[in-house]
Amino acid sequence: MEQRKQGLWALHSATLLLGGTTLFSKLIPLTALDITILRCVIASTVLGLLLIVTKQPLRLNKLSDYGWAVLLAALVGAHWVTFFLGMQLSTIAIGLIAFYTYPVMTVFLEPLFNREKIQGQDIVSALMVLIGISLLVPELSLDNDVTLGIISGISSAFLFTLRNILYKRKLSHYSGPHTMFYQTLLTACMLSPFLSVDLAEINNDNWTLLVVLGICFTAMPHTLLVTALRYLKAKTVGLIACLQPLYGSLLAIPFLGEIPNTATITGGVLVVSAALFETWNAGKK
Repeated sequence: MEQRKQGLWALHSATLLLGGTTLFSKLIPLTALDITILRCVIASTVLGLLLIVTKQPLRLNKLSDYGWAVLLAALVGAHWVTFFLGMQLSTIAIGLIAFYTYPVMTVFLEPLFNREKIQGQDIVSALMVLIGISLLVPELSLDNDVTLGIISGISSAFLFTLRNILYKRKLSHYSGPHTMFYQTLLTACMLSPFLSVDLAEINNDNWTLLVVLGICFTAMPHTLLVTALRYLKAKTVGLIACLQPLYGSLLAIPFLGEIPNTATITGGVLVVSAALFETWNAGKK
């Protein structure tokens, strides 16, 4: 029971921190790409030190694993950039709701890799998501920032889904910190040539926010998730992780003054309900 409590505390803390990650898209006055690059530089440094201190190997087992690590890093880098961009163009609540279409995407994409049939109940979930997203869209025009933010959030969800499926198939035998070290390090290396900000122009307050983002809201929550998975069922972890849009939206109220309207709340309920159902259903299989 004590281990289960420890796992639940770790899981809720990780989910809260991941929900809070979204705030930095608006608190830090940099582009989504620049935030992602600097976040990855800081997080990879911390995760690398963590692996050294805990005497875990830095190297991967096979040469082919490095190729998969590069591909996963490309996916996670694009995921983070589109994730932050979605928030910057719309609101925290809308960006998170658009992103949380990924559990439903997973049940449609995984069968393609595993050569399985798509279930009728999954189609119902997809329809719920489509209705929920339609409530968020202010107008069918690419001139509208909120619409672009939703498209960016859905793109982020697609990239995240691909990353999760490939990670599970190719690199899941490595620990969370080990995998995240390579993903953040390689993402930083790949995206650094596109850094648009002069580091000397970033003031101390923004450097502080970047360090907090890299350590407390990137390296720490992923380490806590590994702890949670040691003591809890994967289904429990998935269900509680669906609270991330709620945590993020609630944090945006006092810190950013963003209050979701009725359409956003209704759309969010539909999307998150579909995500909860698919996560629960996956745990029963």
